[in-house]
Amino acid sequence: MGATRLVDACQEKHFRDMSLLHALGWRAAYRDSIPAGYIAREITDHRWTAVFRKNYEEGVYRGLLLYDGDRPLCCATYGPARVTPSGTICQFSSPDLAGWGELVSLYAHPDHWREGYGSIIMEEVLLRLSEAGYPGCFLYVLRENDRARQFYEKHGFAWDGHSLEVTLTPDTILTDLRYCKAFPTVL
Repeated sequence: MGATRLVDACQEKHFRDMSLLHALGWRAAYRDSIPAGYIAREITDHRWTAVFRKNYEEGVYRGLLLYDGDRPLCCATYGPARVTPSGTICQFSSPDLAGWGELVSLYAHPDHWREGYGSIIMEEVLLRLSEAGYPGCFLYVLRENDRARQFYEKHGFAWDGHSLEVTLTPDTILTDLRYCKAFPTVL
C-alpha cells in the first residue's frame, strides 16, 4: 500500500468518486447474478452521486473514502439504523435494531480487491460508530455476493436470520441478508 489517506466525503468530487466505486463494484460483483441489460441501464457511474450529496447535506449518513493520491480506492456510507422503509428498490427497515449503527454500503475498486483497502475503511467505520455510542453495527449484503459475505464474516459480522427480497426485474429477485456485529461493552 502506498500513501493512502482517509477523507470524509464533503465535496462534489467525493460524491462522484463514491458513485463510481459503487458502479464499478456492482458491475464486477454481480455480472453473473444480474442481467447485463439491467446493469448497463441502471448501474451508471453517476447513479448515486445525488444520493451521496443529499446524505452530506442532511448530515445523517456519512461518506468515507480511501484515496491513494487522487485515485479513489474504497468508500463506505454509514450512520444510524434505517428503521423505516427507504423508498428505494430495497426496502431496508430494521426497527428491531433502532439505536444501532448501520454500514449502508462499502465498495472497493475491483482492481484493488483483496489488497486490504476494504479492511481499512471497515475498521474506521466500526471505530467511528463505536465511539458515537452505538451498541453495534449491522449491514445488508446480497446472498449472491459470496466475496462480500466472507469479507464481513472475517470482520466479525454474522447473519442474524433476517432477510428481504430485492426485485430488480420481474425475472431477477435477489435476497439481502442482514449481518450484525455487537460492539464489546465497556465496564
